Amino acid sequence: MNSFTSKNIRNVGLFSHAGSGKTTLSEALLFNAGLLSRRGKVEEGNTVSDWQPEEIKRGISIDLSILPWEWKGCKVNLIDTPGYADFVGNVLGAIRAVDSAVVLLCATSGVEVGTEKVWEYISRENLPVIFFINRMDREGANFDEAVEELQEKINPRATPLFIPVGKESDFRGVIDLLHFRALYFGKEGKVEEGEIPEEMKEVAQRARENLVENIAETNDDLLDLYLEGQEISPSQLEEALRVAIRERHIFPILCGSGVENKGVDILADFLVDFAPSPLERPPVRGINPLTEEEEERKCDENEPFSALVFKIISDPYVGKLALFRVFSGKISSDSRLYNASRGVEEKVGQLLFLRGKNQESAKEIKAGDIGVVAKIDEVYIGDTLADREHPIVFPPISYPEPTYMAAIRPLGKGDEEKISQALSRLMEEDPTFRLYRDPDTKEDIVYGMGDIHLDVLTEKMKRKFGVEVSLTIPQVPYKETIKKPAKAEGKYKRQSGGRGQYGHAFLELEPLPRGQGFEFVDKIVGGVIPRNYIPAVEKGVQEAMQEGVLAGYPVIDVRATVYDGSYHPVDSSDMAFKIAGSMAFKKGASEAEPVLLEPIMSVEVIVPEEYMGDVIGDLNSRRGRILGMDPQDSYQKIRALVPLAELFRYSVDLRSLTQGQGYFTMKFSHYEEVPAQLAEAIIEKAKKEKEAVS
Repeated sequence: MNSFTSKNIRNVGLFSHAGSGKTTLSEALLFNAGLLSRRGKVEEGNTVSDWQPEEIKRGISIDLSILPWEWKGCKVNLIDTPGYADFVGNVLGAIRAVDSAVVLLCATSGVEVGTEKVWEYISRENLPVIFFINRMDREGANFDEAVEELQEKINPRATPLFIPVGKESDFRGVIDLLHFRALYFGKEGKVEEGEIPEEMKEVAQRARENLVENIAETNDDLLDLYLEGQEISPSQLEEALRVAIRERHIFPILCGSGVENKGVDILADFLVDFAPSPLERPPVRGINPLTEEEEERKCDENEPFSALVFKIISDPYVGKLALFRVFSGKISSDSRLYNASRGVEEKVGQLLFLRGKNQESAKEIKAGDIGVVAKIDEVYIGDTLADREHPIVFPPISYPEPTYMAAIRPLGKGDEEKISQALSRLMEEDPTFRLYRDPDTKEDIVYGMGDIHLDVLTEKMKRKFGVEVSLTIPQVPYKETIKKPAKAEGKYKRQSGGRGQYGHAFLELEPLPRGQGFEFVDKIVGGVIPRNYIPAVEKGVQEAMQEGVLAGYPVIDVRATVYDGSYHPVDSSDMAFKIAGSMAFKKGASEAEPVLLEPIMSVEVIVPEEYMGDVIGDLNSRRGRILGMDPQDSYQKIRALVPLAELFRYSVDLRSLTQGQGYFTMKFSHYEEVPAQLAEAIIEKAKKEKEAVS
């Protein structure tokens, strides 16, 4: 690959709602750039960006893919991203690596849920945005409606730069409003200039006037000319538009068809001519770990080296590939690499450029470019790579908390260690995937962004690491407690020749407020139980609490007071008093009105106002208690307490209930008594499972 200066690089992310045609558009861009002899198709599983078996099987993008290509003397690093919400981690990583975004819309669907979500993510990073209304050749395609939705739902400054000539199957060209000319599509993406159709001249003139007015409003000098009715030259408009796009004052709208390769060259030209280069983006800020002072890095290859790792690819044979964006300085293949986020230094392995799965060696990677380093151990997504003498740490990439969970088990015997290693490697690739060992249920719980997310992870485990697993609904970590005080005696006496065993203790059990845990009180007087045996009684109580009398769940929020007992000077022992304490607890707990407790989660659900009624009704059906509602922009935040048992599939159900527009967070709040009718069934089930095991 040729070497490019920062001025001649464009780092562009491709984002959209799922199924809007990003991958197909990417294929057309690569084909037109002369990198492909034939355009691949998603349905045939032969595209450059969707090369993983999991992507080919489903016909969707799962991971981000870097697709560099050369156009008009520039290198365009295009990052194709997944559209499904389950794989949002790749979207957020890509956003931190690029300088501008192309957001696709399907001309038949307009603004969809995913469009609004990626707009929200992109806006957090203040990236310039170019909209591309795709699939203009489809039946039902409506450019005007899509533009109207963009202006109403996304931003009123979304402005057409091109309008279509012809519609649906007759889509044959566009009118370039900036230069007021018609561009007609030839074979395989070629464009020919021609006359504007007579019947469109009036519409085109109005659209151009709107464009010129919008551009003039972003520039005081041009605004004066516009208000005075003077002519503004194309070069003046172009320069002002360039700045307006960069500063997010205007969001240009283009249109075309990736499948038919129409308008694709126009998009490529536009990216080179109007998308900002790395030099035109603001300096990146971070913290110097030595001084803890804020510093910044400009896009200059003479500045100290700094880069952000935005993606990790783990391969059991090749090792770890770290994808990074260089913000300043440069890195060469024979240098050492300092991870400022972790304070470790390693020798640089092989430097690469990626195009899909294809690798190309690189001697050095300069400021503004995107590259890959292979076989580096201590590097993770969000880490900052820097010059050791001039370290800086950029803000890490922020990811949403995963809310979909499943218990994971190996299908093969002895695969527990292999599972642990595979999960660790996959978590390096995807920070929205988490693993948690539940100490109560002894289950390994995996968390992800949705059911497809976890299904894909299990398939990757099998393909990459040879481990087959099953995913099931997790067990609820129920607890038990008591509701009233009770006294009980535990007496352990055994004589079998020689020295016997003797331990004798009286306990009083009392319920404690929820969340207080366990208290043990010693009220022995007169030495009826010698001091050295009291800890054994406590240990016996604690061991008995591990399996409650109702259904074998751990007991919490109890005070146990030992107040009387007896001992034998020869036969008493720690073991005997431990057994006596356990016996007393079990007997007392049975008489203290034992009840079953379940974990209650504090839940915040964010939904558009029109879904409030349905969502609240659904939460009520899940035994939820609504605590309140707060407006949040155009959404409503519902605060509620909901039993964990009702939430294992809630992320999927909420998505369905709100057409993908709702999301939620949850955290543990407290334990609460299970309603009697439900508790009975849970206890019965637990007893049957225990009998089956024994």
